[in-house]
Amino acid sequence: MSFEWVIRIITENWPMFLRGAGVTLLIALIGTIFGAVIGLFAGVIRTIPMPERGVNKVILKVINAILSIYIEFFRGTPMIVQAMVIYYGSALAFDIDMNVFVAAIIVVSINTGAYMAEYVRGGIVSIDKGQFEAAHAIGMNHFQTMWNVVLPQVIRNILPATGNQFVINIKDTSVLN
Repeated sequence: MSFEWVIRIITENWPMFLRGAGVTLLIALIGTIFGAVIGLFAGVIRTIPMPERGVNKVILKVINAILSIYIEFFRGTPMIVQAMVIYYGSALAFDIDMNVFVAAIIVVSINTGAYMAEYVRGGIVSIDKGQFEAAHAIGMNHFQTMWNVVLPQVIRNILPATGNQFVINIKDTSVLN
């Protein structure tokens, strides 16, 4: 069997293949970075200790419910469906003519954010409770404890999952064509 036609296609179209690979990597990288930021905020918010009572408890429960719906929806639906809803749905519902590159980054970011939120939440839960108690014992509030004690350990723990998510994003950009 001769594969001359394959070599001919590659030699004639290599600039297009190279440009496509660059766009794929760019969308995956930007989407992973934005998704990591979204996931970091969502994961930290979901691990805030619930107050005993009061308005803050109700507000936190509502925010947790909204974040849970977001995470379950975007982890439970295929990215192609999300892409169609965001790209075509924004055009139909709000008469927005969205750039396909911007739509791709939004889709990958929101999808990655849902996964990263669970990675971050799991990373925070995996930190020993003694770390929190020690930070509170020296007078740190929840934000200071998260920023100075917990998140540096969480980031180190979730780096492999973040790398895997980047690879998944590279593969998932194929559905955005």
